[in-house]
Amino acid sequence: MRYIEVLEQCLGRKAKLDLLPMQPGDVPATFADVGELQKSVGYKPQTPIEVGVGRFAEWYQDFYRKSA
Repeated sequence: MRYIEVLEQCLGRKAKLDLLPMQPGDVPATFADVGELQKSVGYKPQTPIEVGVGRFAEWYQDFYRKSA
């Protein structure tokens, strides 16, 4: 839900949500852990979700404006 909130803020509009109960195959929770990647290659994510989603939203809108 946090991702959707940030995307709404970046696009300046509310998402139309149709929330359904869990479906077969849905994963109830996920946990991203980059600990092994950090140890192996020194990778450490530094881009906050607000910045990354904002950049994506700008690119997406620009890309589809040009191809329309």
